[in-house]
Amino acid sequence: MAALAPLATRPDRPARPVIVALVLVATAYVMVPVLQAAALPVVRTAFGLTPSEVAGTKIAGVLTTVVTLFAAGRAGDVWGRRTVVLWALGALAAGCAVLTLAGNPWTYRIAHTVVNAAIAAVFISCLAALPALNPPGRMTRVLGGWLALQSLAYLVATNLAPRSPSMLTLRLITAVGGLVVIAVLVTVRRTTPPGPRGGADARLDRPFVASLVAAVVLLAAGLLLAPVRSWTDPRVLALLTGSAATALAARLRARNRAAQRQEAVALPRKVAAMALAAGLAVGFTQVVLQVAVPLLTAAAGAGPARSALTVSAFGAGGALGCLLARRLRITALTGCTLGLPLAAVGLALLHFLPGAATAATVTGSVLVAVVGLGVMIAQVPQMAWFLAALPRASLGFSAALHPVSILLGTVAAQALPYTSVLSGSADTADAHELLWIGTGVVAVAALLIGRPTVALAVAAAAGLEYLLVLGLASQQHAEKPITVVIALLIGAGAGLLAWQRGRTSDRLARARATVGALQDAVLHPIPARLGRLHLAGLYQAATADTGIGGDFLEAVHTPYGTRILIGDVRGKGLEAVRTVTDLLGCFRSQAHETPDLGELVARMDRQLVRAAAARGDEELFATALLIEDRDGQDLHVVNCGHLAPLTVGPDGHREHDVPALLPLGLGLLGDDAPEPTTVPLADRDVLVLHTDGLSEARNSSGEFYPLAEGLAAAGATSRTTTPTALVRHLEQQVHDWTHHLTDDIAIIALTRHHPAD
Repeated sequence: MAALAPLATRPDRPARPVIVALVLVATAYVMVPVLQAAALPVVRTAFGLTPSEVAGTKIAGVLTTVVTLFAAGRAGDVWGRRTVVLWALGALAAGCAVLTLAGNPWTYRIAHTVVNAAIAAVFISCLAALPALNPPGRMTRVLGGWLALQSLAYLVATNLAPRSPSMLTLRLITAVGGLVVIAVLVTVRRTTPPGPRGGADARLDRPFVASLVAAVVLLAAGLLLAPVRSWTDPRVLALLTGSAATALAARLRARNRAAQRQEAVALPRKVAAMALAAGLAVGFTQVVLQVAVPLLTAAAGAGPARSALTVSAFGAGGALGCLLARRLRITALTGCTLGLPLAAVGLALLHFLPGAATAATVTGSVLVAVVGLGVMIAQVPQMAWFLAALPRASLGFSAALHPVSILLGTVAAQALPYTSVLSGSADTADAHELLWIGTGVVAVAALLIGRPTVALAVAAAAGLEYLLVLGLASQQHAEKPITVVIALLIGAGAGLLAWQRGRTSDRLARARATVGALQDAVLHPIPARLGRLHLAGLYQAATADTGIGGDFLEAVHTPYGTRILIGDVRGKGLEAVRTVTDLLGCFRSQAHETPDLGELVARMDRQLVRAAAARGDEELFATALLIEDRDGQDLHVVNCGHLAPLTVGPDGHREHDVPALLPLGLGLLGDDAPEPTTVPLADRDVLVLHTDGLSEARNSSGEFYPLAEGLAAAGATSRTTTPTALVRHLEQQVHDWTHHLTDDIAIIALTRHHPAD
């Protein structure tokens, strides 16, 4: 746990400087890359950078960021996150100083890489501190606010991007940023005490870590180099092949360690897979919007400011999605199920922007906001689930997997065969194709990590509605913004309905599982054989929501022979279930301790009297029939107000004349143990015990089920004179007789066991 050294002195109440630092890091991590990209034309002109030098700087920055995320996260686990933050802030201040004074391309490019790496180091340290500073139950709320700040930072930075400053202004802004970093550095150093070091608890499997990091770095390098060179370039092929080989090595290493119960990173596979898929979708979507939306709005006549406003709507929608996820405590599965299909529909409908500049800006802003809303509704709970599941001994290193997956998503989008798009000389056809690819990526992510039924419902409803409008109306009408909005709303509504149906199905499945578990816990299945008896049992409750009613049955083998109980409690619902539980508990414990069957009945009577007194129910009672097979000859029977047993055999069926005592719970037995009655059980005869739910089942005319006729039909053929076959016969007949059960049914059938059986 030492590796969790937080940035605050109290994990349950972060210090104010720590909160300020988290806010600044959240905004800087988003704003700096956007503003750097906006300032690139000015920098290229000032330093005379060639396209290959720009591409090299971009590749170096991405690779350095990937390595820094893993390395800084690991360093925080070992040396403490405060130490890493202080060193990273110092490197960031130095990088800003060099950028301010840079006079040649190489100095600027190196300082640019240092700044990106330092920001990444501070970011991953703060990200890893979130689960250390907050319990798992608060992660969704904390991340919702943190990511909402990032979304708003994206909104501001994107709108500032068209206002390209001069090189002098850019240097001035960088200098001011460096001074702010120094102030934060001094504040963090003074207000946060040194944290403990990680030590042995933070050890990782070095071959696995090296293979994993190498696989990510080689993959990112190959994807970034492919548009610059070509997909058939030997260097690109070598990088991609090396990435696949090292990824396979990491997988094999992890499998071997798991087989030895020594996992390198104890992160659940499902959590890691969802984090990877969601991160790739988020990064890919951001690049698609940044490239395609300005082209489409410019084609409609919108200027750079309006195009930037449309793209920045992603931040507004994202902030709203973060706050909704924070407020509603949306789960990871629900967020991915609802959010990603919504984002895919928004991307698909961006193809149909109106031709006028104002209409295109408004409609595009709404759709881009919807994409941001959907992406962040999925991102917040999924990321919270991911951080809460991280192994504490390797928190920083494992936390790096999520921002790295987002970075890989952006790299994958930039590796598409759209070199002209990435260089800014594309047309609207390229933008449309890029949007379709983005839609497919997000839709696949929705199918993989969400509920496929909901994702398909959203896509199908929105697509069919738009095609219907397109077919019935003119093209001009179909291009109106209201048509796109209606398609989006219908798709979202269909998704909500499908999601609600899925939740209902889940609740029903859980309720059924609970009913089954409750029934198995209270009513044990009747064994097929006990002692010298073959048995079969049936229990069906009329109350479907509990699975247990007022009927009960049990069969146990004791030192005093096989003892069988069947009965019916007065009343229904949960109170009846409580009484059943009391009686069965008493029977199961006392049947093994009480030699005399009559004394066992008396103890059960006293137990029910005590239960009635405890509940204040003076009318609590239960009928019961107890049978004992001790010597292998006649059965011993005590009947407490229950229906008499029946025998079915080759000679027909008959009811045994067993004296009926008063029901249990009335307290009339006192200390007097009743005398059992003997009932003969001949070879091949089947004794049937049942509750009144069987004999009093009514048809639509109100007539009772003719039990005598059912038993006569069963006795007429040898195929139904075994306990199991007889129980199945009665079950089928009673369900054919009545359209629904109004009372519980309990049946036990038993016969003698013979060695030849």
